[in-house]
Amino acid sequence: MARRNTHRLNSNQYKEYPETDRTVITSVTEISKTMSLASAMKAAGVLVLFAILTLAYAKKVADVTELQIGVKYKPQKCDLQAHKGDKIKVHYRGKLTDGTVFDSSFERGDPIEFELGTGQVIPGWDQGLLGACVGEKRKLKIPSKLGYGDNGSPPKIPGGATLIFDTELVAVNGETASEGKTKNEL
Repeated sequence: MARRNTHRLNSNQYKEYPETDRTVITSVTEISKTMSLASAMKAAGVLVLFAILTLAYAKKVADVTELQIGVKYKPQKCDLQAHKGDKIKVHYRGKLTDGTVFDSSFERGDPIEFELGTGQVIPGWDQGLLGACVGEKRKLKIPSKLGYGDNGSPPKIPGGATLIFDTELVAVNGETASEGKTKNEL
């Protein structure tokens, strides 16, 4: 930032060069204003750049490229486990990366039933539920290529969307956790 010239002209000097003095004072004032404006512009530029980088990072974090499986809860004892070809029942809540829920069997009170690993559901589900125990809760982050791809599933799921599913395996081949324990205990 420019420093102000604090040197004062005595009245005789001022009378001899009135225009020069005024020009110098005006120039110093303008430079000072310009420096303040330039500093403000730099700061604004830095803030805009920071905002852009933050948004880009958030998008990168949100858009996964590989299936991510997070186990939220796993029973201490795993009596029934899901394998390829098993008929399984799953409760789920599907969300977009912005948190928008697009479907939920929990809200309907009716879990989905399908044969695991046979393409009846999106590939992310076929892969993400393999090996799950009855009663296990998983969070699946499914990249677009293992979800609905570039076309999406309009109107609720846009093309290229990363999907997040909170899942709970309810039954395998018609058996729930309590039924499995009863049969194993006999």
